[in-house]
Amino acid sequence: MSVDALPPLRYDERGLVPVVVQEVSTGRVLMLAWANAEALEHTVATAQATYWSRSRGERWVKGETSGHTQRVRRVAWDCDADAVLYLVEQTGPACHTGAQSCFDTSVGGIVPHCDNDDAVTTIGSYGVPSLGPTGARATAAAREERPR
Repeated sequence: MSVDALPPLRYDERGLVPVVVQEVSTGRVLMLAWANAEALEHTVATAQATYWSRSRGERWVKGETSGHTQRVRRVAWDCDADAVLYLVEQTGPACHTGAQSCFDTSVGGIVPHCDNDDAVTTIGSYGVPSLGPTGARATAAAREERPR
């Protein structure tokens, strides 16, 4: 993908856009970060996930210090062009805490439980894969529906 392929994104007042990061092989959400135009251009040019650190006020390439890199396979954006998705090949943990995903913590009872292995529970217009004991089939079905 070339930098020219990026649409005119809608950055916030700080010049940033949220970036959802997802493991390309599993569909697992790994993290949420922020990027400015320079970080996005670097990502597209190098296939290295690049972000803007709001706390440090500087660009950073995932894995430069930790070695936990993200090779970007695809960059996508939402219908409003105000959020970006990186589909990545993750090496090592994605979270700064050492967890595989920054979304390894959840509140019980929020996500509906479905006992039907083949079902996908719908919340609004979004499908949530079954989290039952053998929800792998529903998770696989959800993976088939993700953008390529």
